[in-house]
Amino acid sequence: MYNVNDVVMYGTYGICKITAVEKRNFTGEEQEYYILRHISPDKNTFYVPKENEAALSKMHTVCTRAEADDLISHMDSERSIWIENDARRKEEYGRILKNADKHELIMLIKTLYLRRKELAASGRKLRSSDENFLNTAENMLFEEFAYALDIDRSDVVGYIEKHIA
Repeated sequence: MYNVNDVVMYGTYGICKITAVEKRNFTGEEQEYYILRHISPDKNTFYVPKENEAALSKMHTVCTRAEADDLISHMDSERSIWIENDARRKEEYGRILKNADKHELIMLIKTLYLRRKELAASGRKLRSSDENFLNTAENMLFEEFAYALDIDRSDVVGYIEKHIA
């Protein structure tokens, strides 16, 4: 499925490089693991069992520069996905973060930006749970865009603003 030196997005943890595939005995049974090292040297190393579908589902190939540019150019056309019911909203937004689909992450970010702006007009703020969903989605998407575009993470918003259709 994946090979040594592949670069992947690992759940909400960020961009990692597969540095090895090794047999390890963490659970009393020897298994093969992907060894993922975060691209920031001060961050974690992850051991992902090759036969564990739940763990593998957190790994996604990082988008290319062309894919990032294409996603950015269509951001304005993405729909809003606000859900009034708190429980349903938390469930749906949690699913979006878990699946890490870039189109859905963009819709989530757009929705919560617009909601934040709407609330600010009346002197209110986003709920802390919505703010957390927004921050997590931004971190996931913007870290991937920064890597794909070979720019600093702090430059992603400016890049997006310059390149939106």
